[in-house]
Amino acid sequence: MLPKLFFGYFAAMITILSLLVVTRKNLVHGIMWMLLLFVHIGGLYLFLNAEFVAAIQIIVYAGAILVLFLFVVLLLNVKEEFKGRRFISSWQGRGFAAAALLLGIMLALQYAVIAPQGKYSIEYIQSETHTKVLGTVLFNEYVFPFMILALVLFVPMIAAVVLAVKRRKA
Repeated sequence: MLPKLFFGYFAAMITILSLLVVTRKNLVHGIMWMLLLFVHIGGLYLFLNAEFVAAIQIIVYAGAILVLFLFVVLLLNVKEEFKGRRFISSWQGRGFAAAALLLGIMLALQYAVIAPQGKYSIEYIQSETHTKVLGTVLFNEYVFPFMILALVLFVPMIAAVVLAVKRRKA
């Protein structure tokens, strides 16, 4: 009973906080709600016995990525809030987005139900430790996507530096 309560708390808070992040008019307030969201996601990882992933979640996302977002928002110096319409008004756009989301959820659930068992069972992970299995899979089986991810994360950093240098010269 207690594990279900903890999971329910984390699921509800992650949902509520994600809605708060995307509905705030003030960007800095949205980023602060995102910090609390990242901490709750880290707590959910701890609840799922993935201590290494929880630590990485807090260090990388709540530490580095969130600070990067905050610096970019402050660097852009947004003084007035967006006054226009915040959401699209056409029901067709909302219906398409809802249908695409529903289709994605159905495909994910179908794959989760009929997916074959892999070699990474709970017993295997407990005998090898989470960190060793994660490192082995990441650097052996997914080396190319890992490098692409590094490139994707590197490009915005260069863009922020270019924007900062242009603002200083002007």
